[in-house]
Amino acid sequence: MEERALGRTGVSITRIILGCGNFGGVGSSPAFFGRGTTKDDAFRLMDAAWDRGITTFDTADAYGGGRSESFIGEWLRTKSAEVRDRLVIATKTFNPMDDNEDHGLGRARIHRQLDSSLQRLGVDRVALYLAHDFDPVTPQEETLEAFADGIRAGKIGAVGASNFRAEQLAEALEISMLEGLPRYEWVQNGFSLLEQRDLETVFPLLREYGLGYTPFSPLAGGWLTGKYRRNEPPPAGSRMTLRPEPYAGYSSDRVFDALEELESDAATRGMSMAGLALAWALSLPELTGVVIGPGRAEHLAPAFEALEIDLSPTDRDNLTEVFT
Repeated sequence: MEERALGRTGVSITRIILGCGNFGGVGSSPAFFGRGTTKDDAFRLMDAAWDRGITTFDTADAYGGGRSESFIGEWLRTKSAEVRDRLVIATKTFNPMDDNEDHGLGRARIHRQLDSSLQRLGVDRVALYLAHDFDPVTPQEETLEAFADGIRAGKIGAVGASNFRAEQLAEALEISMLEGLPRYEWVQNGFSLLEQRDLETVFPLLREYGLGYTPFSPLAGGWLTGKYRRNEPPPAGSRMTLRPEPYAGYSSDRVFDALEELESDAATRGMSMAGLALAWALSLPELTGVVIGPGRAEHLAPAFEALEIDLSPTDRDNLTEVFT
Protein backbone atom coordinates (compact mmCIF):
# COMPACT_ATOMS: atom_id res chain seq x y z
CA MET A 1 0.00 0.00 0.00
CA GLU A 2 1.42 3.35 -1.06
CA GLU A 3 1.97 5.90 1.70
CA ARG A 4 2.17 9.68 1.45
CA ALA A 5 3.38 12.36 3.83
CA LEU A 6 0.44 14.06 5.51
CA GLY A 7 1.14 17.74 5.03
CA ARG A 8 3.97 18.77 7.33
CA THR A 9 3.01 16.48 10.19
CA GLY A 10 6.04 14.24 9.76
CA VAL A 11 3.59 11.33 9.56
CA SER A 12 3.07 9.13 6.51
CA ILE A 13 -0.36 7.61 5.99
CA THR A 14 -1.74 4.98 3.65
CA ARG A 15 -3.70 6.27 0.68
CA ILE A 16 -6.66 4.25 1.90
CA ILE A 17 -7.65 5.00 5.49
CA LEU A 18 -9.99 2.69 7.39
CA GLY A 19 -12.87 4.78 8.70
CA CYS A 20 -14.18 3.33 11.96
CA GLY A 21 -17.18 5.63 12.34
CA ASN A 22 -19.70 2.78 12.26
CA PHE A 23 -18.03 0.67 14.94
CA GLY A 24 -20.65 0.34 17.67
CA GLY A 25 -22.93 2.98 16.19
CA VAL A 26 -23.58 5.17 13.17
CA GLY A 27 -21.17 8.06 13.50
CA SER A 28 -21.67 10.34 16.48
CA SER A 29 -25.46 10.05 16.64
CA PRO A 30 -26.60 8.95 20.13
CA ALA A 31 -29.76 7.48 18.59
CA PHE A 32 -27.63 4.74 17.02
CA PHE A 33 -25.14 4.04 19.83
CA GLY A 34 -24.83 0.29 20.32
CA ARG A 35 -25.84 -0.42 16.73
CA GLY A 36 -23.75 -0.35 13.55
CA THR A 37 -20.79 -2.70 13.17
CA THR A 38 -20.48 -5.21 16.01
CA LYS A 39 -17.21 -5.79 17.83
CA ASP A 40 -16.63 -9.15 16.15
CA ASP A 41 -17.30 -7.70 12.70
CA ALA A 42 -15.08 -4.71 13.50
CA PHE A 43 -12.25 -7.07 14.43
CA ARG A 44 -12.66 -8.95 11.15
CA LEU A 45 -12.71 -5.70 9.23
CA MET A 46 -9.57 -4.36 10.94
CA ASP A 47 -7.80 -7.66 10.30
CA ALA A 48 -8.76 -7.57 6.63
CA ALA A 49 -7.68 -3.94 6.26
CA TRP A 50 -4.35 -4.56 7.97
CA ASP A 51 -3.70 -7.66 5.90
CA ARG A 52 -4.24 -5.59 2.74
CA GLY A 53 -1.72 -2.98 3.89
CA ILE A 54 -4.00 -0.33 5.41
CA THR A 55 -2.10 0.95 8.44
CA THR A 56 -4.04 4.16 9.09
CA PHE A 57 -7.30 4.00 11.06
CA ASP A 58 -9.65 6.96 11.58
CA THR A 59 -12.01 7.26 14.55
CA ALA A 60 -13.44 9.81 17.02
CA ASP A 61 -14.27 9.87 20.69
CA ALA A 62 -18.01 10.13 20.04
CA TYR A 63 -18.26 7.42 17.37
CA GLY A 64 -20.59 4.88 18.92
CA GLY A 65 -20.39 6.81 22.19
CA GLY A 66 -16.77 5.67 22.65
CA ARG A 67 -17.28 2.16 21.32
CA SER A 68 -15.26 2.76 18.16
CA GLU A 69 -12.14 3.74 20.08
CA SER A 70 -12.70 0.88 22.55
CA PHE A 71 -12.99 -1.67 19.72
CA ILE A 72 -9.71 -0.43 18.22
CA GLY A 73 -8.03 -0.56 21.62
CA GLU A 74 -9.22 -4.10 22.26
CA TRP A 75 -8.11 -5.17 18.78
CA LEU A 76 -4.68 -3.64 19.35
CA ARG A 77 -4.23 -5.59 22.56
CA THR A 78 -4.44 -8.82 20.55
CA LYS A 79 -1.65 -7.71 18.20
CA SER A 80 2.12 -7.75 18.25
CA ALA A 81 4.31 -4.84 19.26
CA GLU A 82 5.11 -4.33 15.56
CA VAL A 83 1.44 -3.77 14.71
CA ARG A 84 0.99 -1.41 17.65
CA ASP A 85 4.04 0.58 16.60
CA ARG A 86 3.09 0.78 12.91
CA LEU A 87 -0.59 1.62 13.26
CA VAL A 88 -1.34 5.31 12.72
CA ILE A 89 -4.49 6.34 14.60
CA ALA A 90 -6.37 9.55 13.90
CA THR A 91 -9.05 10.47 16.43
CA LYS A 92 -11.11 13.58 17.03
CA THR A 93 -13.18 15.51 19.54
CA PHE A 94 -16.08 17.96 19.47
CA ASN A 95 -19.36 16.02 19.55
CA PRO A 96 -21.14 14.97 22.76
CA MET A 97 -20.55 11.46 24.04
CA ASP A 98 -24.27 10.95 24.66
CA ASP A 99 -27.55 12.82 24.94
CA ASN A 100 -27.38 15.85 27.27
CA GLU A 101 -23.58 15.73 27.53
CA ASP A 102 -21.27 18.63 26.69
CA HIS A 103 -19.56 19.28 23.40
CA GLY A 104 -17.12 21.73 21.87
CA LEU A 105 -13.44 22.63 21.80
CA GLY A 106 -12.89 24.34 25.14
CA ARG A 107 -9.49 23.83 26.73
CA ALA A 108 -10.61 21.82 29.73
CA ARG A 109 -12.87 19.64 27.62
CA ILE A 110 -10.11 18.85 25.12
CA HIS A 111 -7.80 17.80 27.98
CA ARG A 112 -10.49 15.53 29.39
CA GLN A 113 -11.54 14.04 26.08
CA LEU A 114 -7.98 13.45 24.93
CA ASP A 115 -7.20 11.50 28.08
CA SER A 116 -10.36 9.43 27.75
CA SER A 117 -9.54 8.66 24.09
CA LEU A 118 -6.04 7.50 25.02
CA GLN A 119 -7.51 5.27 27.71
CA ARG A 120 -10.04 3.66 25.36
CA LEU A 121 -7.43 3.18 22.65
CA GLY A 122 -4.92 1.79 25.13
CA VAL A 123 -2.12 4.07 23.94
CA ASP A 124 -0.05 6.86 25.45
CA ARG A 125 -0.10 9.03 22.32
CA VAL A 126 -2.05 9.50 19.11
CA ALA A 127 -0.13 10.56 16.04
CA LEU A 128 -3.08 12.53 14.65
CA TYR A 129 -5.75 14.46 16.57
CA LEU A 130 -8.48 16.57 15.01
CA ALA A 131 -11.03 19.18 15.89
CA HIS A 132 -14.14 17.29 14.74
CA ASP A 133 -16.06 20.47 13.92
CA PHE A 134 -15.73 24.23 14.18
CA ASP A 135 -16.74 25.57 17.59
CA PRO A 136 -18.44 28.96 17.18
CA VAL A 137 -18.44 29.58 20.93
CA THR A 138 -14.83 28.87 21.90
CA PRO A 139 -12.12 31.25 20.61
CA GLN A 140 -9.81 29.45 18.24
CA GLU A 141 -6.81 30.58 20.32
CA GLU A 142 -8.11 28.59 23.29
CA THR A 143 -8.55 25.46 21.20
CA LEU A 144 -5.08 25.73 19.66
CA GLU A 145 -3.55 26.34 23.09
CA ALA A 146 -5.20 23.15 24.33
CA PHE A 147 -3.74 21.24 21.40
CA ALA A 148 -0.35 22.77 22.21
CA ASP A 149 -0.70 21.39 25.75
CA GLY A 150 -1.31 17.92 24.34
CA ILE A 151 1.69 18.14 22.02
CA ARG A 152 3.98 19.33 24.84
CA ALA A 153 2.75 16.50 27.05
CA GLY A 154 3.64 13.99 24.34
CA LYS A 155 0.02 12.89 23.93
CA ILE A 156 -0.51 14.29 20.39
CA GLY A 157 1.74 14.23 17.36
CA ALA A 158 -0.03 16.77 15.11
CA VAL A 159 -3.46 18.38 14.83
CA GLY A 160 -5.95 18.74 12.00
CA ALA A 161 -9.33 20.29 11.29
CA SER A 162 -12.50 18.44 10.28
CA ASN A 163 -15.72 20.00 8.98
CA PHE A 164 -14.11 23.46 8.74
CA ARG A 165 -15.06 25.98 6.09
CA ALA A 166 -12.27 27.82 4.30
CA GLU A 167 -12.69 31.06 6.25
CA GLN A 168 -12.59 29.20 9.58
CA LEU A 169 -9.46 27.35 8.54
CA ALA A 170 -7.80 30.53 7.27
CA GLU A 171 -8.48 32.28 10.58
CA ALA A 172 -6.97 29.37 12.53
CA LEU A 173 -3.85 29.33 10.35
CA GLU A 174 -3.35 33.06 10.84
CA ILE A 175 -3.75 32.73 14.62
CA SER A 176 -1.20 29.92 14.69
CA MET A 177 1.29 32.04 12.79
CA LEU A 178 0.77 35.17 14.89
CA GLU A 179 0.63 33.44 18.28
CA GLY A 180 3.26 30.78 17.69
CA LEU A 181 0.75 27.99 18.25
CA PRO A 182 0.50 24.59 16.53
CA ARG A 183 -1.35 24.88 13.25
CA TYR A 184 -3.82 22.57 11.60
CA GLU A 185 -1.65 20.50 9.27
CA TRP A 186 -4.41 18.77 7.35
CA VAL A 187 -8.13 18.93 6.67
CA GLN A 188 -10.79 16.23 6.79
CA ASN A 189 -14.04 17.35 5.20
CA GLY A 190 -16.78 15.57 3.32
CA PHE A 191 -15.72 15.42 -0.31
CA SER A 192 -16.76 13.40 -3.35
CA LEU A 193 -17.98 13.74 -6.92
CA LEU A 194 -21.28 14.81 -5.35
CA GLU A 195 -19.68 17.19 -2.84
CA GLN A 196 -17.04 19.31 -4.58
CA ARG A 197 -17.28 22.65 -2.77
CA ASP A 198 -13.80 22.36 -1.27
CA LEU A 199 -12.25 22.44 -4.75
CA GLU A 200 -12.83 26.18 -4.99
CA THR A 201 -12.65 27.14 -1.32
CA VAL A 202 -10.41 24.87 0.78
CA PHE A 203 -8.04 23.54 -1.89
CA PRO A 204 -6.36 26.96 -2.48
CA LEU A 205 -5.46 26.98 1.24
CA LEU A 206 -4.09 23.44 1.02
CA ARG A 207 -1.77 24.54 -1.75
CA GLU A 208 -0.77 27.83 -0.12
CA TYR A 209 0.09 26.31 3.27
CA GLY A 210 1.20 22.82 2.23
CA LEU A 211 -1.63 21.10 4.10
CA GLY A 212 -2.74 17.50 3.70
CA TYR A 213 -6.30 16.46 2.88
CA THR A 214 -8.03 13.22 3.93
CA PRO A 215 -11.71 13.49 3.01
CA PHE A 216 -14.45 11.37 4.47
CA SER A 217 -17.53 10.09 2.64
CA PRO A 218 -15.80 9.85 -0.77
CA LEU A 219 -18.70 7.66 -1.90
CA ALA A 220 -21.32 10.14 -0.65
CA GLY A 221 -22.95 7.77 1.80
CA GLY A 222 -23.27 5.04 -0.85
CA TRP A 223 -24.76 7.23 -3.55
CA LEU A 224 -21.73 6.70 -5.80
CA THR A 225 -21.92 2.91 -5.56
CA GLY A 226 -25.09 2.43 -7.61
CA LYS A 227 -27.04 1.50 -4.49
CA TYR A 228 -29.73 4.11 -5.08
CA ARG A 229 -31.81 4.06 -8.25
CA ARG A 230 -34.17 6.52 -9.87
CA ASN A 231 -37.81 6.00 -8.84
CA GLU A 232 -36.87 3.09 -6.54
CA PRO A 233 -37.03 2.98 -2.73
CA PRO A 234 -33.66 2.84 -0.94
CA PRO A 235 -32.48 -0.63 0.11
CA ALA A 236 -33.44 -1.73 3.59
CA GLY A 237 -30.78 -0.91 6.15
CA SER A 238 -29.06 1.66 3.91
CA ARG A 239 -28.09 5.11 5.13
CA MET A 240 -31.10 6.58 3.35
CA THR A 241 -33.31 4.49 5.65
CA LEU A 242 -31.26 4.99 8.83
CA ARG A 243 -30.03 8.59 8.63
CA PRO A 244 -31.13 10.19 5.35
CA GLU A 245 -30.81 13.86 6.31
CA PRO A 246 -27.20 14.46 5.08
CA TYR A 247 -27.97 12.92 1.70
CA ALA A 248 -31.59 13.89 1.02
CA GLY A 249 -30.53 16.63 -1.42
CA TYR A 250 -29.03 14.07 -3.79
CA SER A 251 -32.40 12.66 -4.78
CA SER A 252 -32.89 14.59 -8.01
CA ASP A 253 -32.98 13.92 -11.73
CA ARG A 254 -29.73 15.87 -12.17
CA VAL A 255 -27.90 13.56 -9.76
CA PHE A 256 -29.41 10.40 -11.21
CA ASP A 257 -28.37 11.55 -14.70
CA ALA A 258 -24.78 12.00 -13.46
CA LEU A 259 -24.82 8.64 -11.69
CA GLU A 260 -25.94 6.92 -14.87
CA GLU A 261 -23.02 8.51 -16.73
CA LEU A 262 -20.65 7.33 -14.00
CA GLU A 263 -22.08 3.82 -14.26
CA SER A 264 -21.62 3.80 -18.03
CA ASP A 265 -18.02 5.06 -17.77
CA ALA A 266 -17.20 2.48 -15.10
CA ALA A 267 -18.69 -0.34 -17.19
CA THR A 268 -16.59 0.71 -20.17
CA ARG A 269 -13.50 0.45 -17.98
CA GLY A 270 -14.60 -2.90 -16.55
CA MET A 271 -14.81 -1.63 -12.99
CA SER A 272 -17.35 -0.68 -10.35
CA MET A 273 -18.91 2.74 -9.95
CA ALA A 274 -17.43 2.96 -6.46
CA GLY A 275 -13.96 2.12 -7.74
CA LEU A 276 -14.12 4.84 -10.39
CA ALA A 277 -15.47 7.42 -7.91
CA LEU A 278 -12.59 6.67 -5.55
CA ALA A 279 -10.08 6.74 -8.40
CA TRP A 280 -11.33 10.23 -9.28
CA ALA A 281 -10.71 11.43 -5.73
CA LEU A 282 -7.29 9.78 -5.50
CA SER A 283 -6.26 11.39 -8.79
CA LEU A 284 -6.43 14.87 -7.27
CA PRO A 285 -2.90 15.97 -6.32
CA GLU A 286 -4.08 17.81 -3.20
CA LEU A 287 -5.55 14.65 -1.73
CA THR A 288 -3.31 12.63 0.60
CA GLY A 289 -5.65 9.68 1.24
CA VAL A 290 -9.35 8.85 1.47
CA VAL A 291 -11.29 7.66 4.51
CA ILE A 292 -13.60 4.78 3.64
CA GLY A 293 -16.03 3.23 6.11
CA PRO A 294 -16.90 -0.27 4.87
CA GLY A 295 -19.39 -2.37 6.76
CA ARG A 296 -17.77 -5.66 5.75
CA ALA A 297 -14.37 -6.79 4.54
CA GLU A 298 -15.58 -7.30 0.98
CA HIS A 299 -16.53 -3.62 0.82
CA LEU A 300 -12.81 -2.81 0.74
CA ALA A 301 -12.62 -4.10 -2.83
CA PRO A 302 -13.49 -0.82 -4.65
CA ALA A 303 -10.70 1.00 -2.84
CA PHE A 304 -8.09 -1.43 -4.13
CA GLU A 305 -9.73 -1.32 -7.54
CA ALA A 306 -9.24 2.46 -7.51
CA LEU A 307 -5.56 2.13 -6.69
CA GLU A 308 -5.04 0.15 -9.90
CA ILE A 309 -6.24 3.00 -12.11
CA ASP A 310 -4.25 6.06 -13.10
CA LEU A 311 -6.84 8.54 -14.36
CA SER A 312 -5.52 11.12 -16.79
CA PRO A 313 -6.18 14.80 -16.01
CA THR A 314 -8.62 14.85 -18.93
CA ASP A 315 -10.57 11.86 -17.59
CA ARG A 316 -10.60 13.41 -14.13
CA ASP A 317 -11.84 16.76 -15.44
CA ASN A 318 -14.54 15.09 -17.51
CA LEU A 319 -15.87 13.30 -14.44
CA THR A 320 -15.72 16.51 -12.44
CA GLU A 321 -17.86 18.28 -15.02
CA VAL A 322 -20.45 15.49 -15.12
CA PHE A 323 -21.25 16.18 -11.46
CA THR A 324 -21.08 19.99 -11.51
